[in-house]
Order: sequence, then C-alpha cells, then structure tokens
Amino acid sequence: MRRSRPEAVAKLNLLLVLAVLASGLVLVHNAYEARRLFAERERAKNEGQRLAADAERLKAERHAQATNLRVEQVARERLGMRVISPAVVASGASQ
Repeated sequence: MRRSRPEAVAKLNLLLVLAVLASGLVLVHNAYEARRLFAERERAKNEGQRLAADAERLKAERHAQATNLRVEQVARERLGMRVISPAVVASGASQ
C-alpha cells in the first residue's frame, strides 16, 4: 500500500516541529551555559584582582619589615640586643 500524500506531509510536518523544538531546547541550554560561564569568569577575574592586591600589600609589608630601622627595633625589643659602643668593645676585649 502506498501512503497518501497528505499523510506523508503530516508526518514530515511532525518531524519538522520536533526538530524545531529540539533546536529551541539546545539554544536555551546554550544560552544558560554561556551566562553561567560568564558569571564564573567574572568571579575568577575579581578573585584574581583581589589576590593581586593582596600580593602587592604583602610585598609592601615585607619591604617595610626589612628596613634597617625595623631590624634594629626588633633586635632591641625581642632579642635584647643593643648598639655597640667603644666602651662595650673595650670592656669586652679586656675580659
């Protein structure tokens, strides 16, 4: 038996409608995924900027900690060291 022409056209129309619906679902999914990835990229970019700022702050703190005055202050306060004077050197040599 041969199919009638209207029956074949109806099946073709149904197939085309299903194809359009499937492509619409794929389009919606891709748009959602693009928005999600963009938001994730923005979060990562902001985190990178925050980490770069922290690195600069820590570098400045490390530089401040390494100055001569700071080293002398820590040596006096924490280690109980004092500045050398000729009297200390002379008295140390005679002992």
